[in-house]
Amino acid sequence: MARQQRATRTRHALIRSAAQVFAEQGFVAASLGAISRQAGVSNGALHFHFASKEALAEAVEAEAAATVLAITRAAHARHGDSLQAVVDATHELMGALARDVVVRGGFEAAGDVTRRRQSLLWEQWHRWVEDSLCRAERNGALARGVAWGDAAHVVIAATAGFEALGSEDGSWRARLSVTRFWELMLPRLADPDHLDTLVCAGSPAHPTELREPAG
Repeated sequence: MARQQRATRTRHALIRSAAQVFAEQGFVAASLGAISRQAGVSNGALHFHFASKEALAEAVEAEAAATVLAITRAAHARHGDSLQAVVDATHELMGALARDVVVRGGFEAAGDVTRRRQSLLWEQWHRWVEDSLCRAERNGALARGVAWGDAAHVVIAATAGFEALGSEDGSWRARLSVTRFWELMLPRLADPDHLDTLVCAGSPAHPTELREPAG
């Protein structure tokens, strides 16, 4: 049992270390040696758990995807098919990118074009935004003439932009930046009868405060 616990701790340490190295150096520049040193384990221990850097990247993405899934499920549980669920989820996603190195490393690895594979992490976020806005349209929450697909493209592009720009300047992931986006977006997107009920800065019922990124 003790050996199994050590193996689990080592695996978690390697995933977190890989995420940090991916976030700081990018997937291509990251080396297995740097990851093992960051985790405080030998190269042999790393290869015992992960056959390649790609396998490590997939593990980091999987942990990041679990966090994103928790964010979207919580937003939907609070607000159902309201646009507020999408607003809250974008705030919390940016907050996770600011404070959680595994989420940052997962998105960094997911966006690397050299891996030549479809990003399950981005696909998961894209699908949730699209499904949420499709349901919102069916429930009359979108303004007349606004197609849910067009709205989804804008929201997905904005979050991808915040993620990418935030890797160089953390203010892009700050609550204020996301709030300003929604202040511009919601009057065009939301049905007028629903607009006054929406909070661009995130719902007051939000269970956690979004921490501002450092620098």
